[in-house]
Amino acid sequence: MLGLPFAAQAQGHLATLDRDMVGPRSQVLVLGTAHLSNMPKSFNPAALDGVLDKLAAFKPDIITVEDEPGEDCDLAARQPAKYGKNYCPSTDAAKAATGLALTAALAEADQTLKTWPAQPDAAQRRRFAAVLLAANEPTSAYVQWLQLPQAERRAGDTLDDALVARLQRIAGTNNESYQIAAVLAARLGLQRVHAVDNHTGDRIDVPDIKAFVRSIEGAWAAGSAETKALRKQQDALKLAPDLLPLYRAINDPASLAVDADANVLTAMRGKSPENYPQMWVAGWEIRNLRMVANIRETFRERPGARVLTIVGSAHKSWFDAWLGQLQGVDIVSAVDVLR
Repeated sequence: MLGLPFAAQAQGHLATLDRDMVGPRSQVLVLGTAHLSNMPKSFNPAALDGVLDKLAAFKPDIITVEDEPGEDCDLAARQPAKYGKNYCPSTDAAKAATGLALTAALAEADQTLKTWPAQPDAAQRRRFAAVLLAANEPTSAYVQWLQLPQAERRAGDTLDDALVARLQRIAGTNNESYQIAAVLAARLGLQRVHAVDNHTGDRIDVPDIKAFVRSIEGAWAAGSAETKALRKQQDALKLAPDLLPLYRAINDPASLAVDADANVLTAMRGKSPENYPQMWVAGWEIRNLRMVANIRETFRERPGARVLTIVGSAHKSWFDAWLGQLQGVDIVSAVDVLR
């Protein structure tokens, strides 16, 4: 490696540290997704059936989603001046139903999973769903709801009418955490998904936030014709009754490269006396690094796990690169899985 920059030499060495690894290697599949909340009004969740079939064939043991975990919600609630007052939705209704504040609900959820039976009854699932809502883990609560027999999807066992109504609203919400991750987790018999998003490092502290936003938007507006053509192609695919071709296109390496350029390359080229676009990139990197660390934590005690992480497609290039540097971890090609 003589002649290579020091950083390249170090990275090359780290990549070989697991060459004599004992035990199974973990398989991580990063699925870049469109944000379903932005889909056309004609969107029907049944259009995801083909995508779900492909993901089910991968047989993940762990599924992660781009949501804030309950622990981060608790942190932000205790420091609103730093993280903002609307970091996470309110858990007041779930607290009223269960008697559990967020931290207590998190503790009960962890203990419940440690003692969870192989064949839980409906009362246990209803109680666990209520606790998960109190812990600000609505996607996992919906996983429990979906595994209840239809006749048992009702109030009871501290899951009151207000919480039932919330779960019913979730069922009709266009969100990839619910319509892909939760549906897949329930189909596979998993008991939860893992929320791994993190915004603790990308809330930029600048004196003029409006000027900051204008600067970033100005940099992005200078995007290439290639970016605009890609968006037009993907918008057309969003109208199809089967979204598998859309997901194949989104996860294509060439499309991901255009996404990365549109997000970061244009920002790094953005001119600002305060260097605002470059500050945004720093926040973007911090967010992705912390999300990758959160994903790693989900299988820390499970070497050899099969992990599916579902995230907005703009993040996928960073996830693949950084997760792929971890010891004992192989990145699974999303293109191959979706083929």
